[in-house]
Amino acid sequence: MSDNINFELKKINDVSIFKLNEKRFDSQIAGLVKGEFTILLHADDSKKLILDLSEVEYCDSSGLSAILLAYRILQAGDGQIRLASPTKNVKKLIEISQLDRILPICNTVNEAISELSN
Repeated sequence: MSDNINFELKKINDVSIFKLNEKRFDSQIAGLVKGEFTILLHADDSKKLILDLSEVEYCDSSGLSAILLAYRILQAGDGQIRLASPTKNVKKLIEISQLDRILPICNTVNEAISELSN
């Protein structure tokens, strides 16, 4: 298991953008991502999160679990989440697991920003 994950975090106004720069979002890194989400969403008190999945080619249930953790933390604090730019495989997994019903998917980060800014 690796001890670090490659991600970028930026903030535009009150929207946090978390870009995961990993090809695989699986059990190898899911725990680390959960830790980052917990710190970001509790310590920084972020209420609006965009998860940029444009680099992720593979995601499994562990990755979905990390995304759901962020969703639950945000829900508890009246926050909002958007998934941005998922690759075809990742989008298909989200749709098959019917998580697209609770996790809004945007084609681009800019689209997600405008949705959360309204």
